[in-house]
Amino acid sequence: MARGPKYKVPRRRRREGKTNYYKRYRMIKSGQRLRAVVRRTCNQIIVQIIEFAPQGDKTLVAVTSKKLRRFGWKGSLKSTPAAYLTGLIAGIKAKKLGITYAIPDIGLHPSVRGSRIYAAIKGLRDAGVEVPASEEVLPSEDRIEGRHIAKYAEMLARENPDEFRRRFSKILARGLDPRDLPNHFLQIRDIIIGYFRAG
Repeated sequence: MARGPKYKVPRRRRREGKTNYYKRYRMIKSGQRLRAVVRRTCNQIIVQIIEFAPQGDKTLVAVTSKKLRRFGWKGSLKSTPAAYLTGLIAGIKAKKLGITYAIPDIGLHPSVRGSRIYAAIKGLRDAGVEVPASEEVLPSEDRIEGRHIAKYAEMLARENPDEFRRRFSKILARGLDPRDLPNHFLQIRDIIIGYFRAG
């Protein structure tokens, strides 16, 4: 709603909650042309390496967590382990293009310590792309491997089997016991690394 004669209507993408133009302006002024863009939707994680350009940004690398299915991933596509693996794939692809540094761009997502956003950034970093971020905000190895999910699943299976089957119905339908998620994560990570190393 207008707030007087000097009211200025925000840009469309700002009104839609998609772009923080103030942050974007500061990133451009930093002089770094490459951004590691991480976005989280209701269904998946998206990781991109984007280059600033006056005529329009160029997407150099784009990976969504849906790609994990090609490697046999049976877990959720929006979990912390999935975010890490998505970042890992994006980082490996970026390295193949000679990209070694990018500034983080988390958009309008809140900066929460140990979140899926930072799991994706850790995946990028582990692949060899330097993305500035404090070690304190990166999730622990246990969270990245999904041990917190496995622990919760184990507790639920013991105390409320019906709720266990309901909460993890999709994962169980794909043939994965959520209590085995950490081992599954390590297997898929090795498959991803082996696939790109061979390619």
